[in-house]
Amino acid sequence: MKDYMLLFLGADYGTLGLSPEEIQMRMGKWMSWSEKLYETGIAKGGEALHADGIKRISGADQTVTDVAAAELKELIGGYFIVKANNVEEAIKIAEDFPDYDLGGTVEVREVIVFDR
Repeated sequence: MKDYMLLFLGADYGTLGLSPEEIQMRMGKWMSWSEKLYETGIAKGGEALHADGIKRISGADQTVTDVAAAELKELIGGYFIVKANNVEEAIKIAEDFPDYDLGGTVEVREVIVFDR
């Protein structure tokens, strides 16, 4: 088995104009999917990420820039690290991603494990 990172990209719910009830329904879908992945032993870890307070550090001089979520075309909203035999299996795990209908995207990337 290999580890894969599923990165979740899409708009922040607040910028989509969803009602509190719609946000609650969305969060229920996320909780159900998350529970399924953990209960089956597929997920090794993962978290949601805040849309506020994004900082970028870049260049040799390590310039720190504040980035507003509204400035980004795609916001990384969270991630899971999952166990899968191959990338096709990891893609299958992502089939239940709750926000495809809102234009959301899942980026699947194999985790490189270095010997220490």
